[in-house]
Amino acid sequence: MKPSSFVLLTGLALLAAAPVVATAQYKVVQPDGSIGYTDRPPVTSNARISNLRRPGAGGAVSEIGLPAELRGPVQKHPVVLYTSPDCQPCDSGRKLLQQRGVPFAEKRVGSDEDAAALERLVGGRTVPALTIGAQPLRGWSEADWSSYLDAAGYPRENRLPKGWQAPEPGPVVERATPAVLPGGQELRSSATPPVMPQPAQGGIRF
Repeated sequence: MKPSSFVLLTGLALLAAAPVVATAQYKVVQPDGSIGYTDRPPVTSNARISNLRRPGAGGAVSEIGLPAELRGPVQKHPVVLYTSPDCQPCDSGRKLLQQRGVPFAEKRVGSDEDAAALERLVGGRTVPALTIGAQPLRGWSEADWSSYLDAAGYPRENRLPKGWQAPEPGPVVERATPAVLPGGQELRSSATPPVMPQPAQGGIRF
């Protein structure tokens, strides 16, 4: 598929019955004490702003502090990198994003549950994988990744503010807190053991 066929992310479908706070990412406390919630980074400089999402949750990157030329692409085509430990192609993909100054969230495949979720997201179990908005890319290819980042509007040169850091990597599937039975015994489920990764062209397949 050529970059010209880049899939545009036109909007988010929100449940009409859901409360505003459930979909908001930022809590804004104005100087007069009034409180508001929004899913876009506020432009006011006098308000106290709190990010309601945990770093990396849902593959979200905070837009606070980013220059305008990065805020647009991040809003329309957020970048999420899917990796696994001891994966040299994953390191190469991460290095490209860092050198180019692309704000990204990283998700690590560490279980069969993660691998199954990755397959649903990008259509395969190969890492590294990259999503740029709604566009999935499987396997490491510097030329392909660069072309799609160009099409999404990300600058070719690093425009990140000094000291900017990507959110801490997290699992593809958020883990629930384990239930504890009376007496302190942890309740475990009979989950399928993870599938060991096998080498694949341009990455590692789970």
